[in-house]
Amino acid sequence: MQTDVAIVGAGLVGATAALALARQGRSVVLIERQAPEQHPGRLGADARTVALNPASRTLLETVDIWPGLRVCPYQSMQVWEDTGTAVLQFDAADARVEALGWITEVSPAAYQLWVACEDNPAVTLQAGSLTALESGVDGWHLQVGDDRIQARLLLAADGAASAVRRLLDLDVQVFDTGQQALATVVQTELPHGGCARQRFLYDGPLALLPLPEAQGRHLVSIVWSQSAEQATRRLAMSDGDFCAALTEASEGCLGQILAVDQRAVFPLRQQLATDFAPLPGVVLLGDAAHVLHPLAGQGVNLGFEDVQAMVSLLHGVPRSELAEPALWRGYARRRRLRSRLLLRAMDAFRVGYAQRAPALQWLRNAGVRGLGRLPPVKRSLIREALGLGPVAGVLGIRSQTGHRT
Repeated sequence: MQTDVAIVGAGLVGATAALALARQGRSVVLIERQAPEQHPGRLGADARTVALNPASRTLLETVDIWPGLRVCPYQSMQVWEDTGTAVLQFDAADARVEALGWITEVSPAAYQLWVACEDNPAVTLQAGSLTALESGVDGWHLQVGDDRIQARLLLAADGAASAVRRLLDLDVQVFDTGQQALATVVQTELPHGGCARQRFLYDGPLALLPLPEAQGRHLVSIVWSQSAEQATRRLAMSDGDFCAALTEASEGCLGQILAVDQRAVFPLRQQLATDFAPLPGVVLLGDAAHVLHPLAGQGVNLGFEDVQAMVSLLHGVPRSELAEPALWRGYARRRRLRSRLLLRAMDAFRVGYAQRAPALQWLRNAGVRGLGRLPPVKRSLIREALGLGPVAGVLGIRSQTGHRT
């Protein structure tokens, strides 16, 4: 099987890349171990959720996926801590946008993208595990089960434990936060009101992310970062005890927590690949290139930025030049710089809120109050986080159309 582009990994980033490249007239083979399945929990929602910013929405609209997504918009965000008095409030009106973001469930979105790829004549879906990779004069040769695929360009979008990285022995920096995240969906007494909330506790941030109502129930997605010891303890709690503990930890901001779905725990690590275009004709996208702490919900948005920058770069590029190293050099540099800046920002934010010295707590709260009195500064920060600011543009989100470096 011969193709212009082979993409390993049919998650949100990989499948979106396949559809975007197909719109350029590229032939694409999209490789995944098996077709995605939808996983609604007991409360009717997938516990795995992502926050999509306006830049990501624009990309998903471009590939005609957005109208079918089940999303919950949020127009505001509140951030506060357990020992402080200042609340950091962000509003969509401050950034002059319709919404700060949209929460969507991962498995329904991945399933919808898979079906769209299945219906696209330029995309071939290949089920199976990648077992071997080798380069040749005509591109890359991939072994997937009993099938052999030859592609001019190989895109790795296969997650933090990337098989492409492993088979090619590519370096990645791993930064262990020493924390684990407990994820679940809960029913709350009060509606979320289109607000995403995050409270910084002693051992890590607690995020309450809005979800659409299901059967008249108010639902929010929970991502609770904490020590491994606390995660183990809270995972073993009865549903009633966990709901009570979560009500207390969230200061009852949504009233009582009435019910909880199945809970899952996963380690929190940040990662950064040494090179985003490490070999001729090989490019890393999404979590294969970078993994961020989930506290600001930027992980999948950064992956979609990769896709947008890549598609813009390839605009008008002949098939014979898809793997040219000079084509990818500037892309890799800009995308890695953008990722490193966000990774450091997430770590600084997490560590900063973990400081318990009284003087540092006072300074932190004074800074939060000061930011609230500077609307232009706050507006600039919000637009950068949404992928709409000038720094994001310089680092490759919007500036590469027709431009090769």
